[in-house]
Amino acid sequence: MSYLAARREEEKERRRLEIIEAAEQLYAAKGWDALTMDQVARQARLSRALLYVYFRDKEDLLFAITERALDELRRRFEAAAAEHALGIDQVSAMGQAYALFQQERPFQFDACSRYHAHHALAGAPNEVACSAGGDAVMAVMVRSLVSGVADGSIRADLGEPIRVCVMLWAFSHGLIQIATNKSQEIARHGIEVGPFMEEGRARLRELLVPRGRG
Repeated sequence: MSYLAARREEEKERRRLEIIEAAEQLYAAKGWDALTMDQVARQARLSRALLYVYFRDKEDLLFAITERALDELRRRFEAAAAEHALGIDQVSAMGQAYALFQQERPFQFDACSRYHAHHALAGAPNEVACSAGGDAVMAVMVRSLVSGVADGSIRADLGEPIRVCVMLWAFSHGLIQIATNKSQEIARHGIEVGPFMEEGRARLRELLVPRGRG
């Protein structure tokens, strides 16, 4: 690649990143449903026509935001796992990191939720990148599950690690969604959100450890 071509690619990637960051700022402030492509164009200080050169539509832009969110979540999982020796403690730490991710980066958590709820398209590049990002997040959890079985801190009869990973994700995501969106409803039953989340993570841990271990 020539010097000029390389510079053009760098400029293109810089502009793309500026658009994503502008959209993230609006997402965090307004929510996704209220965000418009016109608002993103103004926030990024470019024309609406140029915005559509980079992103096909609003959903395509959501994919790009989600890719960054999944990369952030992967880094958080890796950092959480690195603080512990035993696989079970790594998995538990990732559960806490997931809840903290929702608290600290709610718009990114929402982006991931929207992405996972959407119907797959025909392999659009940003969508493919999201899929790869999700796989990278799960790979961190799978490594800790495999490590836990090897060191004896996780039951060896749980089955295929990727299946267990998806189940843990489903349970954890559900807990977070209930605690976030239904806090008043569960409070009506005398349940406090904080202890509810802690107990939920403890129950999940109990499912993973061999009998006789805590």
